[in-house]
Amino acid sequence: MKAHRPVHRVAIVGTGTIGASWATHYLVRGFDVTATDPAPTAETALRSYVEAAWDVAASIGITPDASPDRLSFTSDMRQAVADADFVQENAPERPELKVKLYADIDDAAPRDAIIASSSSGITMSVIQAECRRPERTVIGHPFNPPHVVPLVEVVGGTRTAAETIEDAMSFYAAIGKKPIHLKKELPGHVANRLQAALYREVLHLVQQGVLDVADSDDAVSWGPGLRWGVMGPHLLWHLGGGEGGIQHFMETLMPRMVASWPDLGTPEFTPELAQTIVGGVLKEADGLSVDALAARRDAMLSALLAVRAQYDPSGPPSAAAGPEAKEGT
Repeated sequence: MKAHRPVHRVAIVGTGTIGASWATHYLVRGFDVTATDPAPTAETALRSYVEAAWDVAASIGITPDASPDRLSFTSDMRQAVADADFVQENAPERPELKVKLYADIDDAAPRDAIIASSSSGITMSVIQAECRRPERTVIGHPFNPPHVVPLVEVVGGTRTAAETIEDAMSFYAAIGKKPIHLKKELPGHVANRLQAALYREVLHLVQQGVLDVADSDDAVSWGPGLRWGVMGPHLLWHLGGGEGGIQHFMETLMPRMVASWPDLGTPEFTPELAQTIVGGVLKEADGLSVDALAARRDAMLSALLAVRAQYDPSGPPSAAAGPEAKEGT
């Protein structure tokens, strides 16, 4: 596998919510972006998304030469990836579709381009099955919305080259993301599994009548969620251990937590529970549209990222370099 050339041109394959958000991020970071999607209204929807998301994305980090005018669109997938240095695929989560699509992208893209999938659940070993050059394929799974949330989960398939993983990690870090390397493939990757574990207990508590939907949201967002916005659980337990830190926590407090694990519930997801959640969420939303709530979320996340940038040197930079930073990648 050849050394990867500098990344100047990014192809976005699939321009739904995730693809459009990725396109916004790459544009704000100064790349030429060519997007493709077979839907008849895809280009109009994409450009509307970029326009609406631009200010928030730019507040997190923008390069001097960034412009929405650097976005082009074609319904021809092969044309979209023909001169791409990096491909970000965002097609629907159907294995048979992705396997065929990846074989086609692999055939059409330059030999030294990395092909990354935003797949949230399908492993790269499945997706790359029919590729002639599977060594340059990798999962680059973002957390929604990619133009705001820095996390990207990077994991290769059985035939992915170690160099591809290293280059993908380096590339994502250089454009203001916070990549983490998953050393093993598993369905759902990591972040979604963590979400699912927490939400299972939330649903259990609601189903048992312990609290209502709004209070369960408050229990997360105004309690542990606030702390998780600045530190992960291991560091927080280190603080919770007092002067002895994590060692004291593991010796004295962790056994109590382990003892509580059998009491955690597995709710039965019934139609009644679903309607309880729907009714509770609509009441909590208090008439605000999904778009209005998303705008509020993104504005608060942008502010949080700005604060984190002041205190956390290990985090992604608030204004990362664009294509010029990729020489030698």
